[in-house]
Amino acid sequence: MRSGSAAPGETHTQLPAEAATATPDELLESTYQGLRRQLATDLLPRVHTVDPTFFEKLVVDLLIAMGYGGSRKEAGKAIGQSGDEGIDGIINEDKLGLDVVYIQAKRWASGNSVGRREVQMFTGSLEDKQASKGVFITTSAFTADARDYVQKISKRIVLIDGEELAQLMIDHGVGVTEVTHYVTKRIDSDYFEVE
Repeated sequence: MRSGSAAPGETHTQLPAEAATATPDELLESTYQGLRRQLATDLLPRVHTVDPTFFEKLVVDLLIAMGYGGSRKEAGKAIGQSGDEGIDGIINEDKLGLDVVYIQAKRWASGNSVGRREVQMFTGSLEDKQASKGVFITTSAFTADARDYVQKISKRIVLIDGEELAQLMIDHGVGVTEVTHYVTKRIDSDYFEVE
């Protein structure tokens, strides 16, 4: 087939000039990162379509996939509902349940950033529970003031915005499925060492 033409049903992608000098490993890595960026771009709007209760469950599932707690039944639960006192979920920090991490989940539109006020309210909820650790996850972003605030308080609160949420979901296989798996290999020089 001639360069620049594609058969019906095929797409033709013009490679950047630097691709001509890139190694196969560099091309594979670049393509992988492009696919990952596209998946993250597609994933966040999908998360926006779920109802708030499902989003809270998604957040707990993600934290469990990241290694918090024990089995699904024991590790954590989404508890958000009216009168939830500013806490949407609870998860054990470790498999023994020695410490509990409280969760706040906000499924907000991308232009609606979470500010210091919302983070302060979550901090107050932690105070009511006599808790010292929390995770605040949003599908949008946090204001600089909110990020600055969590650096100055004694409680340990981790802020996860929409971009990081999508990357963590991809990393830990929540809401995504593996399509193809490639393994690249190289010569094992140790194998050929003569003793």
